[in-house]
Amino acid sequence: MTTTEARPTDRKPPQLVDMSWDPITRIIGNLGIYTKIDFANREVVECHSTSSLFRGYSVFMKGKDPRDAGFITSRICGICGDNHTTCSDYAQQMAYGVKPPPLAEHIVNLGEAAEYMFDHTIFQDNLVFVDFCEAMVKATNPGVLARAERTEAPRGEIHGYRTIADIMKAFNPFEGEVYKEALKVSRVTREMFCLMEGRHVHPSTLYPGGVGTMPQPTVFTDYLSRLMRVIDFVKKAVAMNDDVFDFFYEALPGYEEVGRRRVLLGCWGAFQNPQTVDYRYENMNSWGKDMYVTPGIIVDGELVTNNLVDINLGLRIMLGSSYYEDWVNESPFVTHDPLGNPVDMRHPWNQTTVPVPQKRNFDDKYSWVMSPRWFDQRTGDHLALDTGGGPLARLWSTALSGLVDTPYVKATGHSVRISLPKGESLPETTLEWRIPQWSNTIERDRARPYFIAYAAAMALQFIEEAMGMVRAGETKVFENYEVPDEAIGCGFHEAVRGVLSHHLVIKDKKIANYHPYPPTPWNASPRDMYGTPGPYEDAVQGQPIFEENGPDDFKGVDIMRTVRSFDPCLPCGVHMYVGKGKTLTTLHSPTYGANHG
Repeated sequence: MTTTEARPTDRKPPQLVDMSWDPITRIIGNLGIYTKIDFANREVVECHSTSSLFRGYSVFMKGKDPRDAGFITSRICGICGDNHTTCSDYAQQMAYGVKPPPLAEHIVNLGEAAEYMFDHTIFQDNLVFVDFCEAMVKATNPGVLARAERTEAPRGEIHGYRTIADIMKAFNPFEGEVYKEALKVSRVTREMFCLMEGRHVHPSTLYPGGVGTMPQPTVFTDYLSRLMRVIDFVKKAVAMNDDVFDFFYEALPGYEEVGRRRVLLGCWGAFQNPQTVDYRYENMNSWGKDMYVTPGIIVDGELVTNNLVDINLGLRIMLGSSYYEDWVNESPFVTHDPLGNPVDMRHPWNQTTVPVPQKRNFDDKYSWVMSPRWFDQRTGDHLALDTGGGPLARLWSTALSGLVDTPYVKATGHSVRISLPKGESLPETTLEWRIPQWSNTIERDRARPYFIAYAAAMALQFIEEAMGMVRAGETKVFENYEVPDEAIGCGFHEAVRGVLSHHLVIKDKKIANYHPYPPTPWNASPRDMYGTPGPYEDAVQGQPIFEENGPDDFKGVDIMRTVRSFDPCLPCGVHMYVGKGKTLTTLHSPTYGANHG
């Protein structure tokens, strides 16, 4: 539990109400939330996160030709399938011992940069920001809206809106200017993606060993002209988000406690450096540190490691509340990594998935999601890391490591500086994301537009380097390889909403074991065998409620903001339950905006 100056220390007798929102709209997939809320003390009392969805990719991958893995795993998700293909190719390249030509790496990086820009824009402006739009704030915090109408927007000269309420109005679904402009931008960024990866969102031109994209100069100039068309939108988005989020902290003292949890962030790194990546496990620490988004694990604001070998060896897939049989008594697939380090039985390389369907019981088993954890050797703790929705962990990790130093993006040790060139109407702009005080709802959401700017800035570098190669006649985009009889591989990447790993074991030229771990199983995991709650459960439980409505017309906007700040991607697995008692009141989530599923 957390207390702030905004909440009285003398607790009132609790007034507990069970409430449900099912399905929650404006997220990817089907998520239900069942909450127990103490209206007397304005607080969420208890939370369980549960998934009723079993996918079974790790079961039916067995026995397949490993070269098909990228095409099969992209179907895990209809929103970030390309991240799976990319990560699968990374794992296969390690297993096959093949390094794609540098131009192919640039093409993959350009495709992934476009995907981050596409997905973060549509999620932030068309889905998340509906929770902060005029219509929603009017329905949940009319006092805040009245204040917003009187508050000038500090960055109005950049985004063009006079008051905070004017920005909120621009985010109203279907009618608001920004809502509509974001939809147009998402079309342009999707076109950028297709130039590089062929098809959105299941790439047709990404393979282990390289790409099938024909590297004609027009592919790159067409991408660049589109990028320059959206660069001013990105600058405005950062300014608008900063204005609205700063205003929320001022208008609602104590709002930093909404969705706040201990700083436990994981980032697996993104954007390979074509000059140094060779996909050899033995060199993974060095080429991992050369990625243009630096991998890292952050505990209580401290960088514990940015070594991908340490990150890999610390992975543990726990059970406790999940509908599966344990596999610890099975024979391991991998006893030692290629460097000779012992590999734990709970590591993804050794996991066996044996589903055991059963009735949901919140005192025992209640989810199809397992509980990924990271074992901290310093303390012996199994940490329930979250991704901060993706951008928060990526920026935090990159900032602390201070390794990224490019013409457009520079990590300083305490911040990330992002330089964007002159656009159609706004001048050259340097943005600076600074490490925040908290890992909470607002900071997860604030990081997202900054990472759109980061992806746009890195895309400029990748374009320049790729066009230089094409001009110099370095147009090779594929390297041949043989599938070995036996091999292991691991791929580390950042899906849009955070950490993504693929672990592969090959025997007799076929897949013997395959485990993809996307971000949502980390964020949406249930309580593990030690009783540690997963990040959604942890962030929602104990958070204060600032909505002005009582139980009869309660919208649950503070809870919705927290859940959506993680950017849930349900095909990768989650359902949510908060509370255990008899349902006294059942409400459904307000349907401002599209039902996005």
